[in-house]
Amino acid sequence: MRPPHRGFTLIEMMVVLAVIAILALMAVPSMQGRLVREQIVEAARFADFAKQPIALAWRTTASLPADNAAAGLPEPNRIVSHHVASLTVEDGALHIVFGNQAHGALRGKTLTLRPGVVEDAPVVPVAWVCGRAAPPEPMVARGIDRTDIERRFLPVNCQGPAAP
Repeated sequence: MRPPHRGFTLIEMMVVLAVIAILALMAVPSMQGRLVREQIVEAARFADFAKQPIALAWRTTASLPADNAAAGLPEPNRIVSHHVASLTVEDGALHIVFGNQAHGALRGKTLTLRPGVVEDAPVVPVAWVCGRAAPPEPMVARGIDRTDIERRFLPVNCQGPAAP
């Protein structure tokens, strides 16, 4: 008589490892997207200091600074962080270029934050419009949107309307 088998055969172990590998491969894209979105959110928070002089200019003069110097900010390539390579002001809009330790899907890409203003009421606070999103009514987003990050990586408030 043969004793009963105890443990697993090599074939059974290989099947289990194959199933684990397949599940891990399915999880990687969702983890990558989350990591990229977190870096975008962090970069948008980093740009908060640049929003203040732009909002102040709108409130006091009803106009927006044309560039970094007009906003009282350093040159674009001097405004850097772990994920940001530069921050440029262009007609009030903030263009964040990703670099340094940013994820490969973001390196060299731009996220734009545009000031949403009520044209005839500069006393109304500026609402910042992220990426391809639309400003709240009756506000108008000033500046050009240069966002070139894939829509799937953008946080929901930056995506704008879905493409047809």
